[in-house]
Amino acid sequence: MSVERNPAWRYLYQHIGVGLMRLSTLFSAGVIVAILLYLLDNALPALSWEFVFEPPRDMMTAGGVWPCIVGTFWLAVGATVIALPLGVCTAVYLTEYGGSGRMVGAIRLSVSNLSGVPSVIFGLFGLTFFVTICGFGVSLLSGVLTLAVLALPIVINTTEAALNQVPQAWREASLALGANKKQTIFKIILPAALPGILTGNILALSRVAGETAAIMYTAAVFYTPEMGDSVLDPVMSLPYHIYVLATSSVDVDATRPMQYGTACLLVLMVLGLNMMALFIRQRAQRKIARQ
Repeated sequence: MSVERNPAWRYLYQHIGVGLMRLSTLFSAGVIVAILLYLLDNALPALSWEFVFEPPRDMMTAGGVWPCIVGTFWLAVGATVIALPLGVCTAVYLTEYGGSGRMVGAIRLSVSNLSGVPSVIFGLFGLTFFVTICGFGVSLLSGVLTLAVLALPIVINTTEAALNQVPQAWREASLALGANKKQTIFKIILPAALPGILTGNILALSRVAGETAAIMYTAAVFYTPEMGDSVLDPVMSLPYHIYVLATSSVDVDATRPMQYGTACLLVLMVLGLNMMALFIRQRAQRKIARQ
């Protein structure tokens, strides 16, 4: 008797498969927990209110990282604010209007390829285009625009996947009831796909908040005594600050706790931004369920 027709073998294979998936999940979670505990253990000597709310001093060997926190926040939020509407509009066009022509296929292929491009390439693009050609210089604006370009493929891909999951019958029912294409998109399709769209936004936000190579040429500087009053001023950031402390500090060993402390704050900041986005997504899901 074949395995497919034997209920006992199917039952055994099912339990083996589920057991392997559980082990894989536990292993992945264990690795993450071990990394976080190691990071926290090495960061504890540096973590304090002074470290969080004061600027660096004494050649980056003392003080805190407050300008880095502010710079990272504005870079991540600014890039998300630009990438989200552009990515959603592009995905709506590809899904609802583009059809299956060669141009749409080329756009989808280009977006997929951009998703795998190393971030340093986006940094060099930002240096060439935003910093030099546009004349923005090394500034917050150049960094935000560069990170927005980096996040755009992620937002487009995840939004398109979310739109494709909306049943085609919903579109047909809306059109049959007299709604036009625009009303169907804004009243039916986008609200139904909103949780998936916000999931893509969370992924994009997580990536841009931790980028170093994309901003080291366009926005971040080694040290600036002020946080800047204009979008054309350079900023400090947590990822670049870690890189500087680890490679260019006058005393790398003395700043080791500060490196781990900065990394711990970066993880907490990304977690906080993600939790905020998850809260918005859950509210949207509950609203859709009530409707």
